[in-house]
Amino acid sequence: MFAKGAPEGLLDRCTHVRVGANKVPMSQAIKNEIMKHTLAYGTGRDTLRCLALATIDAPMDPGTMDLENSKKFIQYETNLTFVGVVGMLDPPREEVKQSIIDCRAAGIRVIVITGDNKSTAEAICRRIGIFGENESTEGMAFTGREFDDLAIEDQRAAVMRARLFARVEPAHKSKIVEFLQAEGEISAMTGDGVNDAPALKKAEIGIAMGSGTAVAKSAAEMILADDNFSTIVSAVEEGRAIYNNMKQFIRYLISSNIGEVVCIFLTAALGIPEALIPVQLLWVNLVTDGMPATALGFNPPDMDIMKKPPRNAKEGLITGWLFFRYMAIGGYVGMATVGAAAWWFMVYDQGPLLNYYQLTHHSQCLAEPKMFPGVDCNIFGSPEPMSMALSVLVTIEMLNAFNSLSENQSLLVMPPWTNGYLMGAIGLSMALHFMILYVDVMSVVFQITPLNLAEWVAVIKISFPVILIDELLKFIARKFADGTNPLYSCHWIVLALTGYTYWAYVTTF
Repeated sequence: MFAKGAPEGLLDRCTHVRVGANKVPMSQAIKNEIMKHTLAYGTGRDTLRCLALATIDAPMDPGTMDLENSKKFIQYETNLTFVGVVGMLDPPREEVKQSIIDCRAAGIRVIVITGDNKSTAEAICRRIGIFGENESTEGMAFTGREFDDLAIEDQRAAVMRARLFARVEPAHKSKIVEFLQAEGEISAMTGDGVNDAPALKKAEIGIAMGSGTAVAKSAAEMILADDNFSTIVSAVEEGRAIYNNMKQFIRYLISSNIGEVVCIFLTAALGIPEALIPVQLLWVNLVTDGMPATALGFNPPDMDIMKKPPRNAKEGLITGWLFFRYMAIGGYVGMATVGAAAWWFMVYDQGPLLNYYQLTHHSQCLAEPKMFPGVDCNIFGSPEPMSMALSVLVTIEMLNAFNSLSENQSLLVMPPWTNGYLMGAIGLSMALHFMILYVDVMSVVFQITPLNLAEWVAVIKISFPVILIDELLKFIARKFADGTNPLYSCHWIVLALTGYTYWAYVTTF
């Protein structure tokens, strides 16, 4: 019978050692010599993974063995004859070290959980940046036995500070996940073997290796097709980008709708002629806004998306600060829309040049003609102010779509052309607006009229401040609000597999 296993475990059950063609009794001096070479293999330049080989020259009858119960194997693997130690080179992938750096920048804590010898694991960890070249591993690296010898509270503390667990058994994986969950962490376990299934199932997110067993895949929520650690980091970035794009989609639509509500409210509250009629609002909501909102789903990731701490799982999609920003932008959209109509009535030299009282008491024009000297009361039903209001609403919402490229990144860092789909959608929306303005049939349907150059200049001047307001809010968010909220202080734990080594890191999906 042939046996293999960890050198320190297999040697304890060896009674003899094969030297050439001879079989001699195992002595403590021989054990020490074997372990010395094993240690040299594991901590050398190549950090070889070591596996001891042995034979049982007079095994039990296989018919008397219960081969379905692995716990009984130790009863059969006795009186072994040591044959040798195999040192296998299993170098970490080149991209792993950079992935570790990216994880740390993203507030991700990286832990290694492996069945390898502790010295070998430490050497590999130094190569990939888990530990510094000369950094002490005291209190940050444990074997399975050392972990078991700790009291429960000490085990909990060890899990929260450790970066390496070596020579672990399957039960340790589940135990580590349990401790992390008890501390409020969100864990994701990766694995490829049958014995990983319990931990995969226990974790909030189970990630099975594409090359793993069917049992592991069935227990997991995700399958990593290429078994590559860096792919998980890329998936984290993509997940954060999708989440941010969803927020930006909601932000754009909510702030735009708030602006329309404010517009209707202001015209009613101030008593001025209505700036928009229902068919115009429907056109803006269903046609003009729809395409830019859809294109926001193709926003590229923020430049600093992997430099932010993970968000808390209990954090709402819309925070108080974000809601304030919705209200601020929406409020300006509404006021600017009403202001465009008021500008035509009160400021524009080709308009009636009314005063504030006349505009807000327009309904009394026929009843009190003395208050409206020289004013044709029909002017209050003119399509020009509605054309101005509608043009400002459309233009300001197109500019607001640019604001929604990123939650907190300035347009100077992420210019509009970083999302080609958004540029195309805004171009098409503006083309549709020009169509209803300058095509006679459409302008009659929407009760508007073409604008001249002076009016378009006013539209741009009234609309552009929405960019400046949002840039100011983004600046405040970057300097004071972004990442300082206590909700951001929580870490997420993820366990990932590379080769035969378990990697654990904190992230957000």
